Amino acid sequence: MVDVVPSRLNIANALTVLRIVLVPFLAWSLLAEGGHTVQWRLVAAAIFVVAAITDRIDGDIARRSGLVTDLGKLLDPIADKLLVGTALVLLSVLADLPWWVTAIVLVREIGITIMRFFLLRYLVLPASRGGKVKTVLQSVALGLYLLPLDHLPGFVHVIAAVVMGAAVLVTVLTGLDYVRTALRIRAAGRRAQLLVP
Repeated sequence: MVDVVPSRLNIANALTVLRIVLVPFLAWSLLAEGGHTVQWRLVAAAIFVVAAITDRIDGDIARRSGLVTDLGKLLDPIADKLLVGTALVLLSVLADLPWWVTAIVLVREIGITIMRFFLLRYLVLPASRGGKVKTVLQSVALGLYLLPLDHLPGFVHVIAAVVMGAAVLVTVLTGLDYVRTALRIRAAGRRAQLLVP
C-alpha cells in the first residue's frame, strides 16, 4: 500500500498562513490613536484571540485529517513567533510591558527558530508538549495585556502579570529543553554520518 503524502496546500496550512496575515492588522490596531484607547485595544485583543484560535484549530485539523506536512511543522512555530513577537515588542514600545520580558522571550524564540533551520538536514523539529504549554501561556498573558488594562479593575492587571511570569518561566525552561534535544539530534546525526562507508 502506498502512503499518501498530504498536499502542502491544505486547510491547516491555510489557517497558519492566515495567522501570519493577521499580524500587520494586529500591529496597526494596537498602535492606532496612540495605542491606549479602549476601542482599539479591544480590536487588537480580538485580532490576537482570533489568530491564537487558528493556532489550535490548524493543529487539530492537521492531526485529525492526516494533513500534517513538513511545511506546516515549519510554518506553524514561525507564525506563532511572528504573532507573539509583534505583540511583545509593541506592548513594550507602548510601555505596557517591561522590555526585559520581551527580550527574554524573543531571544529564546529567535534562537529556537534558528536552531530549527540548522536541524533541517536531520529532521523537522516539531513543537514539544512543553512548547505547546508555553504557547498557551504566552497567548493568554498577551491577550490580557492587550486589553485596556488602565480601564479595568486592578485584579485583571495582577492576573495578567502572574500569567506572564509563568509564561516567561516556561519559555526559558522549554528553550533549554529544545537545546538539549537539538544537541542530542546533532550528535546522533554525526554518528550516523561516520557509520556511512
